[in-house]
Amino acid sequence: MRLLYSALSPFARKVRVLALEKGLSDRIALESAAPYQDEAVRALNPLNKIPTLVTDEGEAVYDSAVICDYLDGLAEPRLIPAAQPERHRALTLEAAADGLGDAALLVVRERMRSEGEHRQDLFDRQLKAIGAALDLFDRAGLSTERFGIGEIAVAAQLGYLDAREVIDWRDGRPALAAWFGVVSKRGSMVASDPSAS
Repeated sequence: MRLLYSALSPFARKVRVLALEKGLSDRIALESAAPYQDEAVRALNPLNKIPTLVTDEGEAVYDSAVICDYLDGLAEPRLIPAAQPERHRALTLEAAADGLGDAALLVVRERMRSEGEHRQDLFDRQLKAIGAALDLFDRAGLSTERFGIGEIAVAAQLGYLDAREVIDWRDGRPALAAWFGVVSKRGSMVASDPSAS
């Protein structure tokens, strides 16, 4: 399999962490790609977004949640619960983390614009969404023992907030900060750390 990715993408990191946790990383060749710019990505994914996985059969699988679901079905242990209510809880946590990532990406892009072109309403709206998601994660009772899809998604996004210095998210969120302090030392998180790439 091939994974078209960017080391800084938290969505690609989520996929990489899941693959590492499942022992599948040796079956996936990593290929650096530029989202929205690389026409080789568009040939596989009409949205021209990363990550995009190409299966051994040549099928393109895209959107990080779909890629994670595909990889989760290839080997044990299962990191996406099969039974309710655990399944919808884990997938809802993943969706909240992915939404935080979308908001963080918009903040990062807006900061790249010239000072006079910044849209304060966009900053305010996205930072409010990021803050609400972080507060949810702080109250969620995240497990350091079970590192399933929800926890993986949250950890990948927190790493992105740090790497891009989007927000000082630890202040006022002691449970989340302590949890991340533990899970960020997992082998899968260390191996996928963008600062190590």
